[in-house]
Amino acid sequence: MAGIQASIKRLHPKHEAIPILSTKEFSLEAGIAGEAKLAEILHKHSYPFEHRILHDLSLLFPSSFQIDSLFLTQFYTIIFEVKNIGGRLEFKENPPQLVRTRETGEVDGFESPAAQVERIGDLLGAWFKEHGINIPVYRVVVLAYPRQIVDRPPAKTPVLFPSHVPQFIRDLPRKKPILDYRTFNWLSEKLVASHHNYIPRPVCDIYNIPRRDIRTGVICPGCGAIGMMKIARSWRCRSCGCLDHKAHERSVRDWFLIMGREMTNRDCREFLRVDSTNSYKDFKEYGPCCQRVMQV
Repeated sequence: MAGIQASIKRLHPKHEAIPILSTKEFSLEAGIAGEAKLAEILHKHSYPFEHRILHDLSLLFPSSFQIDSLFLTQFYTIIFEVKNIGGRLEFKENPPQLVRTRETGEVDGFESPAAQVERIGDLLGAWFKEHGINIPVYRVVVLAYPRQIVDRPPAKTPVLFPSHVPQFIRDLPRKKPILDYRTFNWLSEKLVASHHNYIPRPVCDIYNIPRRDIRTGVICPGCGAIGMMKIARSWRCRSCGCLDHKAHERSVRDWFLIMGREMTNRDCREFLRVDSTNSYKDFKEYGPCCQRVMQV
């Protein structure tokens, strides 16, 4: 989301990628709203057993995978994959695909959320096995709002609306706990400790945007103008006069989100529109991304 928003700010308003990025931004915002709806329902209901709820969990085994919401108990765990795609939905199996038909009759194809959550479940199961845990992993697709109509559900993956989730949880079979209380607490803490920040691919790579199309310069936090001027220990906006001694931090972050994973001293100077390499002795204290520039 942050990379998409930063790219929209730094591209010319009439750039051909703007409509694509704006549509993606809207989709991500809708997805976040759907996840918030599920989180609200999960947390406001009570359950007759110990449980832990983790949101936006990102694990590494062997590659990175993300879980929208994880419901952990001593009997089982559930992965919830939340989608907010309006229209009439058809889950196809061969090949796995989600087909959406709009009210206008326009048809769109997406990666199947059912296949996606099944794959995530397999990865979580492998992560559990690596840590000596053997517990059932249920996979569920959650459609954020009832206006989403399912014409053909997936063959084996449950598809629920948020209001149906608490009853689904209560109906799952549970007899003797698989995990004792000490192991359950350890696993909960291990999952949280194993979370790592997800680093998306640079926007230019995903959407094939030439780097030369990205407007450089430090963006003013006050008026949004691009091209703040470097002065002693601060930055000043040429348009509104706003002063901000940390304004460059957001621009360096933009570079990593939009342009690439590695940044040289020259890349940084050109992107911030400053000339002297000596300026960067003042930037070392401002976080890992600026420190990486100093290490090149």
